[in-house]
Amino acid sequence: MTTPRQHSPRIARSGWRVLGGLCAGVMMLLLPPHSASAQGRLDARYEATLAGIPVGKGAWTIEITDDQFTASATGGTAGLLKAFAGGSGTSASQGRVVNGALIATGYTASTTTSKKSEAIRMALVNGYVKEFAIEPEPPVDPDRIPVTDAQRHGVYDPMTGAMLRVPGSGELLTPDACRTGAPVFDGRMRYELKLDFKRMETVKAEKGYQGPVVVCALYFAPVSGYIPDRPVIKYLSAQRNMEIAFAPLAGTRILVPFRMTVPTPLGTAMLEATQFIATATHVAKTN
Repeated sequence: MTTPRQHSPRIARSGWRVLGGLCAGVMMLLLPPHSASAQGRLDARYEATLAGIPVGKGAWTIEITDDQFTASATGGTAGLLKAFAGGSGTSASQGRVVNGALIATGYTASTTTSKKSEAIRMALVNGYVKEFAIEPEPPVDPDRIPVTDAQRHGVYDPMTGAMLRVPGSGELLTPDACRTGAPVFDGRMRYELKLDFKRMETVKAEKGYQGPVVVCALYFAPVSGYIPDRPVIKYLSAQRNMEIAFAPLAGTRILVPFRMTVPTPLGTAMLEATQFIATATHVAKTN
């Protein structure tokens, strides 16, 4: 348990970076391919709060056609958090749509604070991270568990992994949608994510979607690329109360995070859509 003395701006700042990364990229998981043709677009806006206090805002755009997809997100700190941990970031993924499956070919992410900027680039081939780089190159830390080449196979980048794909032609929002998991590599850390069904809810964005969502429990397990003694990693690994609410992307069999909550020593961190406009540009067809 974190003591009050540990609740310093420095700890809060590093903790929020990990939690923010989890919210933005660790959000979730693709399932095996199925035959489908789908076209849809999402224009979403999110607000981040910590213990009910606004600390950030972001936007997420997704476009899926019959043979390719793009997804991009931008965000930045605001309000109280900006006073001692101001910064902004972007991330993007693009790739092919093959038999209805999203196959990423590239991923980029960048963060900028008052003290430094960092950029991550990855090139993927059928789930294998062929190349990746962090600029500027971080110093070598002997305590960091190295990522092996084998651990770069069969993974998803955080942005593509943020879209939960439901196979078949039946209902999208069912308990079975949550019963899955996936390996993710974000350019630095390799981790496993697991979902499990919690409940069904009804939500209403200030603009756009209103209707049912499926709420999944989220479990995080680091594999490599991290420093085992980091308190934030230990804390997130031990959490059993993280959850994500998924809403449908019209015209596709993709579910997208509408809300994510993560308990922290400073209060509950929440990322929730204030705008969620999903448009079907082509009626999905399944065999």
